[in-house]
Parts: sequence; C-alpha cells; structure tokens
Amino acid sequence: FSHERMGSRTTWMPDSSPMHATHRMLGDWTMMLHGVAFAQYDRQGSERGDAQLGIVDWEMLMAMRRVGTGLLHLHGMVSLDPLTLGGRGYPLLLQTGESYGGQPLHDRQHPHDALMELAAIFQQPVGHGLAVELYGGLAGEPALGPVAFMHRPSAQNDPLAPLGHHWQDATHISFGVLTAGLYSRRVKLEGSWFNGREPDENRWDLDLGGLDSYSARLTANPTGRVSLSGWYGYLAQPEALHPDESLHRYGASAMYGGRGPRGGAWSNAVIWGANAHGSGSAVRHSVTAESNLEIGPRNALFGRAEYVQKSAEELVLPSGDPDRAFDIRSIVLGYVREIASIPGGSIGVGGRGSVNFVPAGLASFYGTRTPAGFDLYFRVRPTRMAPAGMDEMDDMPGMKH
Repeated sequence: FSHERMGSRTTWMPDSSPMHATHRMLGDWTMMLHGVAFAQYDRQGSERGDAQLGIVDWEMLMAMRRVGTGLLHLHGMVSLDPLTLGGRGYPLLLQTGESYGGQPLHDRQHPHDALMELAAIFQQPVGHGLAVELYGGLAGEPALGPVAFMHRPSAQNDPLAPLGHHWQDATHISFGVLTAGLYSRRVKLEGSWFNGREPDENRWDLDLGGLDSYSARLTANPTGRVSLSGWYGYLAQPEALHPDESLHRYGASAMYGGRGPRGGAWSNAVIWGANAHGSGSAVRHSVTAESNLEIGPRNALFGRAEYVQKSAEELVLPSGDPDRAFDIRSIVLGYVREIASIPGGSIGVGGRGSVNFVPAGLASFYGTRTPAGFDLYFRVRPTRMAPAGMDEMDDMPGMKH
C-alpha cells in the first residue's frame, strides 16, 4: 500500500490522503520528518473561559529500512507543549480530561507529554498478499481509536483538540504498548496489550506501568479514497483521580480523501466514540465530523461539528448530581492561507471560531447557552509531498501500491 496510508502509529488512512513531510536517504535508511507548530492566541469566552498566548507543536522522526524480506520502522515523536503551554494546557470551552495540581481539568485541553512516541514497527510478508505487523514502544499508541486528531488530514489546520478527545483517541500516548496485526492490501486486524493509565502531571518523564489493558481494531480500505475502522478496548484504572474505576471504550470511524478545487485535497472524517465507566454504568457517546478543503496550494477552509455527552463530574460542576449527563454540541469553522515558503516547509496564517450549544442546566455556569471562542495563529509545517513521492520505497515490503 502507499505510504500516505500510514496514520498515527499503526492506524490507516485513505491512500489519497495528503502528507506533509520531508524525507532523505541516509545509506540504507529512509528518513522522514513530520510535524507542525501553531503559535496562537486562544480566547475562549463566557464565565468559564480564558485567554492565552502559546505554541502547540509536535515533531516526529521516522527511520525505515529493509531487514531481510521485512521492513523496520523506528519512530520518535516529541512536543514542547509542557514548556510553551504550561501544566494546565490551553483554554478550550467544555473540554475535560486529566488533571493538574491534583484537581481535574475543565474548559482546558491538557498539554501533551514531551515524549509522545518512542517505538518500533516490523512488517513481514507471510504469504501472497498477506503480512504481519509487530509494534512496540515505551511510548506509543495501542490499536484503539481512530487516527489521532493531530495526524488526521481532516483536522490538519485546526490546532485545538476535539471535545470528544477522551471518548475517541486519548490513548494516542500510552507508556508501554505491544501490538500485533495481520493485514492484506485492503484489511487489517490488530490487537494490543498496553498500560491503560493516562499520563500524569509531570509531562517530562516516562510514566511506565504494567501492561494491564487490551484492545482490538479492524480496519478496511475498500478503495484508495476510503478508510473504515472499528474498535473496542478495556482500560484498567485510566484516571489517577479515580484509581478504582476502569473503562470500556467503543468506537468506529470513516475517512474519505477526495480532490479539492485547483489541485487541492478534500479530507473528511466521521468518528463515533463511547465510554462506559465500570460495570453496569451508562454508556456516554460522542460524535465528531470534520472536513478540510484545500482550494489550490494556498488556501484552505476547515470545520468540525461535535456532539458529546459529559457528566457534571467531568465538567467539574460545583453542585448537583455528579452523574447527571449533559448533551453538548459544538460547531467550528476556520480558514488558513499559506503566506510564505521556507526551506522544506511553509508558513500559514489562519484562525478558527467556535460556538457551543449547552442545555439550560449548564447556562448558569457559563453565563450563556452559546459560549463561544476563537483562535488566531501562525502555522509552520513541512511542504506537502507529491502523491508519488518517496519512489525509493515503492518496492519495499508493506509499502507497495
């Protein structure tokens, strides 16, 4: 399959997905550098909002080479979020998940750990049109959830996380992962054994723990433009503030990569994710729909619509039943324009605005039923690779078209 299919860790995307990266040959190794940095002014309104100047970033180095008849990948991924955003992360209305200072975060997105991935993949053909894949890492991502939001083409120009992040792809940083997969050209079945606990408040270390959680994921790419996936996972005691509570996570996603006007790309994703805390507890759902439309090489429009069920406890409401669920809806629209080229990359300027819709039971906490926010940014990233790029790897196992 094409290298454009490679999503976050072992996930698949449509073969038609745009890829922004630089690559070089270093002896027998093919080196690829991915990444993005958003220097942003983030302002979230309402009585629970805040404003912040900060930088959201991630950088990833991949090294690939043949080993016998197989293919070895070495992955390293880092972020300066803990330094540029601080321990509480950035403001984001109605966002929940993880903690700071021993207290649950709310209306903020936590920073990512400085070390986001340190892992290896080995792919080995075992028959005509069939191969096995082994993935392991001190920091990595189990076979649970969709392509992580930072790597989804449909979200490539949005610097802020989805409100359903902890219902969908929050395990994209897990400290201790082992995954085995079997795949053909169009179908892939994976299973993982991993450390289910979320990263702690020290974002600079490795939070290694026992491999006590498990997951499975089935992905199908019926055409070069479509990728479908479904998953289930059991997470043992994922939250530090609820050490006796485990979690079941379910979900499915559909991704589509089409053509935009004037040679651009059109990337779309629909994701459903659900959490069930403990045995017999209610299942809370989330749905995210994203789209990114490139209009030629310089302009892009993007949007996201979400529905998430969050409890009073997750939203850290000071009174009332902690298990009471609230239906939250959100709409995001944004635009970015490339303004300059730099060696190996480009600079864009853009922004996004969001309007959230909350039930009457939340209006008193936010001062409105439609809390809103905006984010303005400069973005730096590698240039887009041509779809036929990296020809050196076309004859390598696991990378053929």
